[in-house]
Amino acid sequence: MGTYALPIIIDCGSGSCKAGFASDLLPRSEFQSIVFTDGQETYIGGSDYYFEAEYPIQRGTITNWDDMESIWHYIIQSELGVQSEHHPILITEVPNNDIIDREKMTQIMFETFNVPVMYVGVQAVLSLYASGRTTGVILDSGDGVTHAVSVYQDYALPNAISRIELAGRDLAESFVESFSVQPEIAQAIKEQFCYVAHDFDAELVASGENRNSTLNCQLPDGNIIPLGKERFLCPEALFKSGLLGLQYKGVHEMIYDSIMSCEEIIHPQLYSNVVLSGGSTMFPGMTERMMKELIEISPPSTRIRIAGSSIRKYSTWVGGTILTSLPQFSQMWIAREDYGEYGPAIVHWKCLI
Repeated sequence: MGTYALPIIIDCGSGSCKAGFASDLLPRSEFQSIVFTDGQETYIGGSDYYFEAEYPIQRGTITNWDDMESIWHYIIQSELGVQSEHHPILITEVPNNDIIDREKMTQIMFETFNVPVMYVGVQAVLSLYASGRTTGVILDSGDGVTHAVSVYQDYALPNAISRIELAGRDLAESFVESFSVQPEIAQAIKEQFCYVAHDFDAELVASGENRNSTLNCQLPDGNIIPLGKERFLCPEALFKSGLLGLQYKGVHEMIYDSIMSCEEIIHPQLYSNVVLSGGSTMFPGMTERMMKELIEISPPSTRIRIAGSSIRKYSTWVGGTILTSLPQFSQMWIAREDYGEYGPAIVHWKCLI
């Protein structure tokens, strides 16, 4: 690979985009993954036009490529203030991303942004890198989708990927419906006041007996809403989706199923390297509850270890900076010459991590 400017890491999900340079410790740009056009101007991020805005990424999948291009332009030119022609770019993707979508990303990066080299990295694998591991099972839950992925020696095992369309936005929606608040207010309530109960049934009983456990939350308009059992009912849906009228397996069962889909010989390595990633795993009590649930459904005497960084909402992005800093990675970039010879399909041969 030739000599280029600093690589750019772009991690865009259903709810937010995170971007920065490979030398940054944390993303220098973070904003909502929304696009609003008033007929003349296009606006990216922000909440002033929340209701009219479009989400170009739905449940982890890009559904509006024009808006996605607008977001990438905004990141590179406005947020980072650079020219894409000079910078390698790593873009993240969901596990088992559609073949056509992978090729479309590659085509846009080379033909629209004229990047010198690029790479598409699987979010789960990058999150594992951020934890200092190359083997383990990742539970990645963001705004629109939740995945459990077993990774062995850098590679996501395709037969061990579990996905549910239940994540942070679905949890926040319960507050929108219960208290008739705007989505961004519901999101703030969820992030500031909710927690995962260690024992859901016991917590439910205790909340009914102890009225002092209710917190008063003041809204921006001055109104006050009381938060009692709602504080732990909200994230409980990750373990019991029936609370939202859905029929998905719980996140602990997703991890278990992912491990069970792998060769038995690597089960001990996976169980001892369970990693939580994404903003919807940030609830207080999440790690402890996950340990409790996994112990109950796993074989006796199984050694389970769960890791969850305090900045795990940025795990995927941080993993991208780590990957691009590895000496051997210089040979893994897709070069413009590669694209010219093989076309967009080169992404399937070069981007394996």
